[in-house]
Amino acid sequence: MAGITESAVDRYMLSLLPARDAVLQEMEEQAEKRDIPIVGPAVGRVFYQYAKLINARKVFEMGSAIGYSTIWWAQAVGAGGEVFYTDGDPKNAEEARGYFQRAGVVDRIHVGVGDALEQLSAQKQEFDIIFNDVDKEYYPHVLDLVAPRLRRGGLFITDNALWYGRVTEADPKDETTRAILEFNRRLYAMQDFFTTILPLRDGLAVAVKG
Repeated sequence: MAGITESAVDRYMLSLLPARDAVLQEMEEQAEKRDIPIVGPAVGRVFYQYAKLINARKVFEMGSAIGYSTIWWAQAVGAGGEVFYTDGDPKNAEEARGYFQRAGVVDRIHVGVGDALEQLSAQKQEFDIIFNDVDKEYYPHVLDLVAPRLRRGGLFITDNALWYGRVTEADPKDETTRAILEFNRRLYAMQDFFTTILPLRDGLAVAVKG
């Protein structure tokens, strides 16, 4: 859950957060113990807040791991809402199902195992929110899929947009950083979207479809 925020400021912000329910707290503990990438509670609250702001009822999540962020989305969309979980690891999906059951949101989550880009490509419907957290080298490819599958006024949200500050390097050599730089440039240039990067945790790109 580490990010770019100065550590003392990060600790202060986290200290303000109300306690999460038992399932989310257990997932946070497991993520820290097993080094599982999750968005953490501060970003989870942003997800919940944004979903409520636009009255989201249908969310597609690309790259869900053990389902931590999925639960935040599922709690936000409420009964009758839908969240599409995707992850390439069947073990992650099986663990996530257990958490969904215990959190009382299993009935509003569709679990998909396999390539997240392929699963989004197969969708013929529009979503209120699409959340992108796939392997970073694939970020630019996600941009080609989102616009037709997001409703007007919907949100396209992407994690790790600042990539531990490496986006500031003058000439990055690694493929991952270059992919994120390309993604950020292209997203800001897309006429269909109005984009802002929030410097929270590791950078959260939030784009609203016009």
